[in-house]
Amino acid sequence: MIKTSRTLGRAAVGVLMLSFLTMTWTGYTHADDTTALTDYGKMHVVKSPTCGCCGAWVSLAREEGFEVEVTDTADVTSAKLEGGVPGNMWACHTATIDGYVVEGHVPFEAIRKLLSERPNVKGIAVPGMPYGSPGMGTDPSVRYDVFAFGGEASDNQVYYSVGQ
Repeated sequence: MIKTSRTLGRAAVGVLMLSFLTMTWTGYTHADDTTALTDYGKMHVVKSPTCGCCGAWVSLAREEGFEVEVTDTADVTSAKLEGGVPGNMWACHTATIDGYVVEGHVPFEAIRKLLSERPNVKGIAVPGMPYGSPGMGTDPSVRYDVFAFGGEASDNQVYYSVGQ
């Protein structure tokens, strides 16, 4: 019995050490992968103070390595109008980063693509609040499009597709 307890104790210590090393290694890898995002400056998000899904999107943006500044306001419409977001593309929050507008629950891969490719558009948007988009729950089979608007973007131009 004592021999079994020692073996289980050693196994538990080994699992804990492996877990710690894995978490630490993953953390460093994640940090290394996102250091270039700070080159684009702060992301400024305008959202309602009562919107939980917007708060979740902001938290995810920070986890992805973006430096985020938040303005909570009951008047989210002004940010959409000032950003030139077409009415058919409105969602619950509006962000700006490095001269671009990001409307709604846009996946962070699409934002990275926007910042690296630098197309001549005003911004990108995910209209509405599709389930499974960042901040809107988890659905591995989700499919939706991210649209570009303004500048050289044509009407309803798909910029990025999720799950396709």
